[in-house]
Amino acid sequence: MTERFNSLARVAAIAALAAALAAPVAEAKVGGGSSFGSRGSRTWSAPPSTATAPRTGQPMQRTETPNVGAQQRPGMGAAAANQGRRFGGLGTGLMAGLLGAGLFGMLFGGGFFSGLAGLASIFGLLMQVALIGGLIWLAMRFFRRRSEPAMAGAGAAPYARSALGGAMPGAASGGGSSRPAAGPVQIGQNDYQAFERALHDIQTAYGREDMQALSYMATPEMVRYFGSDLEANRSQGVRNAVSDPKLLQGDLAEAWREGSTEYATVAMRFSLIDTTLDRNSGRIVSGDPRTPQESTELWTFQRDNGGKWLLSAIQQTA
Repeated sequence: MTERFNSLARVAAIAALAAALAAPVAEAKVGGGSSFGSRGSRTWSAPPSTATAPRTGQPMQRTETPNVGAQQRPGMGAAAANQGRRFGGLGTGLMAGLLGAGLFGMLFGGGFFSGLAGLASIFGLLMQVALIGGLIWLAMRFFRRRSEPAMAGAGAAPYARSALGGAMPGAASGGGSSRPAAGPVQIGQNDYQAFERALHDIQTAYGREDMQALSYMATPEMVRYFGSDLEANRSQGVRNAVSDPKLLQGDLAEAWREGSTEYATVAMRFSLIDTTLDRNSGRIVSGDPRTPQESTELWTFQRDNGGKWLLSAIQQTA
C-alpha cells in the first residue's frame, strides 16, 4: 500500500511540475493573462456579461485604485463590521471548531470518524482531510460573502450590445445610476472603430517593445504595467513576439461618465500569433508562429473632455 501511495505521489508531482512549466506558454500574451488597470469607481465591480463575454470579468490583480468596495457601506453599522472580523480569522469561531474537532481529533483519536484508529488505510485519512478542507472552504466562502458589501448594481442595469465592427451609432449603456458620479455615455461607430484599432496597435507595439507608442495609446498606469512586464522578459532573456491581431467578435459591456472622464468597457474575442523568443538567438521558447491563438478579454478605455480614448484596464474573463 505504501509503495502504491508513493507511486501516485510521484505521478502527481510530475504532473504539477509539467503544468507549472506549461503555464508561461499559455499566458505569454500582453499582460500575461492577468487582470490589471483601473476602471474608475467601477474598478472592483464586475462588468455586465455580454454575448462575447457571457461569464464577465475577473477581479483586478494589479491596480492603483483602492478597493473602496471592501470598505463598510453607509448604514452597515458596527455590528456588520464586527461580524466580518469575527469570521475573518482561521483560528476563531467556526473555523477553530472545525480544526479542533477534526484535524486534532483525528491525530489524537477523538475527532471525526474516531481518529486514525478507525481508518482502514492512509487513503481513508486523505479522504477525511479532503472532507474537512472542503467544509472549511465552504464555511469561509459563506462568511466572506456575508461580511463583504455587495457590488452596487454590478451587471443589473441594461446596456447596449453590438459588434465593434458594425455598431449602431448612438448606442448607449446605462450601467447603473447607483454608482457614484456616474452617467450614461453615447458610444458611436467612430468609437468602436477606435477600440478595434487600439486592439491591433497596442498588441503590435507591445510585440515591438515600443514603449513610446504604448504611452500614446494607454494610461500612465497601464504603461507602467507594460514596462514592468517587458523588463521581466528582458531579465529572463526572452521577448514576446506578437503579430497579426484580428478582432473576431466584440460588443459593449457598459459605458459611463465620472465628472469630465468617460469610460467604456468592451468585450473582445480576438486571434493573434503569440510566441516567446530567446532574446539573443531568436530561438522559439514557446508558442507556435504558424497557429493563431484566440483570447477573450474585457478592455476598458477612458477619455477626458471628449479627447482620445486610452486603454485603462484589461480583464480576463471569469
